[in-house]
Parts: sequence; structure tokens; C-alpha cells
Amino acid sequence: MKHFHAAVAAITGAGSGMGRALALALAGRGCHLALADVDEPGLAETLGLVEESVGNQNLMVSRHLVDVADREAVERFAAEAAAAHGKVNLVFNNAGVSVTGPADQLRYEDFHWLMNINFWGVVHGSRAFLPYIREAGEGHIVNTSSVFGLFGVPSQSAYNASKFAVKGFTDALRVELDGEPIVVSCVMPGGVKTSIVARSRYRPADNRAPTREEAELRFQQLAALTPDQAAAQILAGVARGRARILVGRDARVLGFLLRIFPVAYLRFLAWVQRREHASRASAPARQPVD
Repeated sequence: MKHFHAAVAAITGAGSGMGRALALALAGRGCHLALADVDEPGLAETLGLVEESVGNQNLMVSRHLVDVADREAVERFAAEAAAAHGKVNLVFNNAGVSVTGPADQLRYEDFHWLMNINFWGVVHGSRAFLPYIREAGEGHIVNTSSVFGLFGVPSQSAYNASKFAVKGFTDALRVELDGEPIVVSCVMPGGVKTSIVARSRYRPADNRAPTREEAELRFQQLAALTPDQAAAQILAGVARGRARILVGRDARVLGFLLRIFPVAYLRFLAWVQRREHASRASAPARQPVD
């Protein structure tokens, strides 16, 4: 959709980060909102910020407590949003979590937890809202993958798997809906200063690995964009109907390099990992990890 004014957008993961920033940015463009999150306090805070930002504008904003891993809950969210607003034009399947740790040490329940939110949450949201978007006559499905949906990274096997899956699902859905007045876009952010690492499930490889706090600090130092900046880039890509929306200069540069070196990057990452292992081996051990 090229214009957001008077449209209705459903957003998952609206309680913080990019979901909250998308809500505020869309409200500023005159878009009605159906906001969803499993974090009730965060969702309430987002609602308050949106209401404060729009002032006397005649915008309708509804709040929905939803676990996107629960298919029936997402289907209820779609039905309730359509009933409350009279239509739904856009859905931003944005909710996501992360798990960090070596593939052979991650717990199966961590894999399941992450896939149920990051991948199945996108499938649930896309399928649940598609009939209502069709009924509205035009619309846009916006699914959040990641730059980690383009290349595999040590310690991120579960996250990589979910984001590669989102990209594949979204690309296929876009082609399937070709010819209908519904656009499908895959959002692939680089580093955005959100709380995803702070809230992640973290399984350090050994007692010399960085702590959760150290990993969070490193992430915040490397992340180049604020959520507000990311939201602006996402909405610009949505307005242009782009199939793939690379968010941030780091994402665009990596996307370019991976087209040139689609396999060679694996050797580079292996070299980086060997250096990190050597550095950890010479560092003093911490207290035993759980």
C-alpha cells in the first residue's frame, strides 16, 4: 500500500522495539491500529504512547493480548481486529525472540520455543489475516525475517533457521498472491537497538564464553539503528511495495557481499571463530554455568 492514512494495521510484537516504533510511525500517518503482544505491561505502555502522540486525531487503537505461537489465539486476534475496526489492510508479523548457543548444546525446548514464535507466528499471522485483507480489497502482509535470514552465524543456528524459514515462506507467498491487490514483503533488519538479546535465552558454550550482559553490551554497540529509524525504513519499503526490505546500512552491505561471496563467507566466519576460541582458551574460566 502506498498510503497509510485511514488504513487499519495489525502489529504483533507491539509491546516494545520495532513493533512499538511501527505503531507510533503508523499512527503519525493517520493509520488505525490493532496492537498485539504477549507482554501486557509493554503493550499498555505502547498504547499510552500512541494515544499521547496522536492527540485529538480521530484514530481507533485496539489492544490484544496474544501469544503468536498459539494459532487459535492469532485467529481470534484477526477476527477481533476486523470486527473492532471494520477492516484490516496491513499485518506486520513482527514478534520475535532469540536463542544463543552452540547447536549441539541448545535444548530442544529452546528450538521449539523460538520456532513457534519466529516462524509459526509469521505463518499464523499471514494465514489468519489474509481473508480479512482480501475482504478489504487491498492490503499488505509484512513479515519480519532478519539479515540472519541471509547467512548462517555460529551460536545462532536456531535463530538462523527461523529467519531463513520466514524468508522462504514470505517469498513463496508473494508469488502465490501475484495478481491479487495484496503485496507481501520480507523485512530483513540488520542491527537495531531493541531488547531482543536482553530477553533472549542464552546458553554460553563454556565458562570462558561472554556473559549475557557482555553479549548484550556488544550487541548494543554494534547495532546502528534505533527502532524509530528502522520503522521509517520499513514503512518506506512497504510504500514502494518492495519484496525485500533491507533495514540499515549493515544489512544492505551484507546483502551485497553475500551476492558476490555466497559461500566464501563461511570460511571467513570459521576463521573468526577459531580466533575467538583461541582467545577464550587463554582467558580465565568463570564460575560454572547452568
